[in-house]
Amino acid sequence: MKSIITCIQLDIKFGDPDFNYQQVEEKIAQAVQQEDSTTVVLPELWTTGYDLTRLDEISDENGEKTCSFLQKLAKKYNIHIIGGSIAKKSDKHVTNTMFIVNNNGHLIHEYSKLHLFKLMNEHHYLTAGKEKGLFDLGGMKSAGVICYDIRFPEWIRAHTTMGAEVLFVVAEWPMPRLHHWKTLLLSRAIENQCYVVACNRAGSDPDNEFAGHSLIIDPWGNILAEADENPGLISAELDIDMVKQVRSQIPIFDDRLPNYYR
Repeated sequence: MKSIITCIQLDIKFGDPDFNYQQVEEKIAQAVQQEDSTTVVLPELWTTGYDLTRLDEISDENGEKTCSFLQKLAKKYNIHIIGGSIAKKSDKHVTNTMFIVNNNGHLIHEYSKLHLFKLMNEHHYLTAGKEKGLFDLGGMKSAGVICYDIRFPEWIRAHTTMGAEVLFVVAEWPMPRLHHWKTLLLSRAIENQCYVVACNRAGSDPDNEFAGHSLIIDPWGNILAEADENPGLISAELDIDMVKQVRSQIPIFDDRLPNYYR
């Protein structure tokens, strides 16, 4: 099974959801028309950026506006959408939450970031999730994780041992650690023998410059597509059969000895 995946690398406007909804709608239309995409991927916190101190004001109540917005576009263009992540307000807390919407406009899964990044004060404003990011997207066994999660290989392996063949990563990864971004993503692809589709943001906010360099990597660790530091689109075709071929050629999942890993 083959799919054309597009990462939409945005310069997110700080604390301005209305502007960001508009630019995402335009970029998704561009991805469909220019790239013939079957799946599009958005970056982390794309509605608000890291305007954490105002999340009570600008976060999305129960994610309803964003979910409806993504469902409308998925149906209109007959595409799957990995909805990056947004600040989702519910009851007394806010989570950093990814919505996955299929091409019929159905919300098939949501994942809230497990590992909060204290260096950017996430723990002061956000509540960590508790569930895995596993889902099936048109026959692709997939997992979604958010930014800092990729520094925890045991969390990624918890998904691939349950069958994930494509790892979708959404992020606002800073420029000073660009080398870490690329090295970690390549490692996650090679050690899990899976595709890694990683959509980062571009541009800057009042406190940070972001790295861009969204990546699509195959199960051998070959880079299929890479952005630069500017806003734009990258696309690649994924052949899921390749995951099975690689995993049968070097059967690391069969050779694991988890009883010794404690």
